[in-house]
Parts: sequence; structure tokens; C-alpha cells
Amino acid sequence: MLDAISDAPARVRNARHDMLAADDIAAMLRIEAGRSPHDKNLIALIGELSTQSEEFRQRWAAHNVRFHRTGRKILRHPVVDVLELDYEAMEFPAHPNLTLLVYTEAAAGTPASDGLKVLARWAATATESGALRTLPS
Repeated sequence: MLDAISDAPARVRNARHDMLAADDIAAMLRIEAGRSPHDKNLIALIGELSTQSEEFRQRWAAHNVRFHRTGRKILRHPVVDVLELDYEAMEFPAHPNLTLLVYTEAAAGTPASDGLKVLARWAATATESGALRTLPS
């Protein structure tokens, strides 16, 4: 987090990640609005975002729709910060509103691979200490 404040390249990198994520979110909301045009909760959410964010209004007005079956997601995690992971999307015909994203293994030696190793160690330590709750088996 300190890098994002004090390091100019980190600020640019994080701004790029934030911009791409915001573009994807607006595009996914547009897809869902097309699928469910009478969903009152979705209409309210889009209305609230539109009234409170000029950036969202611009993204919404662009009418971008993105539906990718594969790609790269940029995720932020409080322990390891940014992870760039490849994914594949799977839909279930019996549940048309359900999509499962499967993240594939990061290539060895990449920042994502290193971040996942740190995250795995953190999760194991947190689970052992009881700081991380696990689901009952």
C-alpha cells in the first residue's frame, strides 16, 4: 500500500488496474441489464451509480458490453495486493444466471505465482491459528 502512495510507477499501475476493473464492471452491469431489464434492484443500483459517479456515467454511456469466456482478471487482495490471473468462464445450462470462473495456475516465477505462494502460506498460518474460519467438513 505504501508503494501506491510513494512510488509513481505503482500509482500508474494501480490506476490502470482500477480503470480496467471499472470498465469490466460497467460492461458486466450492461450485460445483466440486457438480460434482466425489469430487475428493480439492478435498475436502482445503476441509477445510484449514475447519480454519484461521473466516471460510471461515462462508462455506462459508452455502451460497452464484454462477455469473455477466457481472459485475465486483475484482483486486489489485502495480503498480497495485485494478482493478475488467467481465467476460464463456465456457464450451467440448468442455471442461466450462474457463471463459474476457474482461475488457472500462474506461470512459475511471475509476480502472480509468488503472490499465490504468499497467500497460501498466509491462509495456512491463519487457519492453524484460528484467525481464518473454515467451513465444516
